Amino acid sequence: MYEVIGIRFKKAGKVYFFDPNGIPFAEGESAVVETARGVELGHVVKKNHMVDEKQVVQPLKKVLRKATAEDLAQQEEDRKREKEAFQICEEKIAKHKLGMKLVDAEITFDHNKMIFYFTADGRVDFRELVKELAAVFRTRIELRQIGVRDEAKMLGGIGICGRKLCCASFLEDFTPVSIRMAKEQNLSLNPTKISGICGRLMCCLKYEEEMYEELNKKLPFVGDIIETPDGTGEILAINVLLQAVKAAVRKKENDPPTIGFYHVDEIQVIRSKKSRKNHPKPEAKHVDPEEILDLDLDEANGPSEADKGREKNKGPKEIQEKYSRENKQARPEREYRGEKKQEREVRQYRQPKSARQTQTGQTKEKNQ
Repeated sequence: MYEVIGIRFKKAGKVYFFDPNGIPFAEGESAVVETARGVELGHVVKKNHMVDEKQVVQPLKKVLRKATAEDLAQQEEDRKREKEAFQICEEKIAKHKLGMKLVDAEITFDHNKMIFYFTADGRVDFRELVKELAAVFRTRIELRQIGVRDEAKMLGGIGICGRKLCCASFLEDFTPVSIRMAKEQNLSLNPTKISGICGRLMCCLKYEEEMYEELNKKLPFVGDIIETPDGTGEILAINVLLQAVKAAVRKKENDPPTIGFYHVDEIQVIRSKKSRKNHPKPEAKHVDPEEILDLDLDEANGPSEADKGREKNKGPKEIQEKYSRENKQARPEREYRGEKKQEREVRQYRQPKSARQTQTGQTKEKNQ
């Protein structure tokens, strides 16, 4: 077990564990810590507590000190410098006519590095840009390309639900989202309705996916034939949350269909349109070895009397098909004879050189 505190460096960013180094911290306080990027100032979101070894990423770095009023004032000044650096970088990008969009600028707490975040469709050659920025700011320059989802997280905004973006307010990490999740929840597959402002599928499709998967396991498919208390019918629609189906039911075969709503416990599937992947496969039928032996013996003994009687009653078309099958089976023998003939011709062709010379000499004498 380790004593740690949780520190976040950006709003809605990841929470990192640090060794408090014997200093008690409360939630909302600030601390100066050493990270892989250098010295940083972060905000405490989890006070001193014990965690298991598996939750800690080694090596666990220690907190340098609690943030003072001077540290907080320096952070405010850095925010102003970041805005100025952002404007200068945009001017340089326009000067070099680079196909990139600047998103954000960041200065580390120890002023050893300045990071510029940008988006672009492909790779961008920004070597000349880095040289000019390093000459202006007299520090290390890093240009980091990010995706459209990271851009939305940094800039923030309002979603189609009318609330702040989830990624910019509370989501720490992006989870994979697929179109299958929208299908499971019976949502419209119109891209404008299931996509966020970043142009990707909305992150909120993942929130209720597990519950919909569990509920869909109990429901049949649209088009399945079911047995209901009112008769046999076909499913027209399903309601996942209510666990109910809408079906066109007939009491008798020639009766006109009536529309009814039934709970999933009241129906029984007679014929399914398709099977779910999660359902177990039917077990393979076990065949007794004695049955296989009996089959082999029947084939060895030849056709029975009943088979011979059926053979007599066959029409001319069936007899013709039988002879055609027999002819196909006899073909390999003829092919084999043809191969023997070819072998003889090859042997004659491959005679010794002296024999071929005597034959050519005899043919010349005859011609003379």
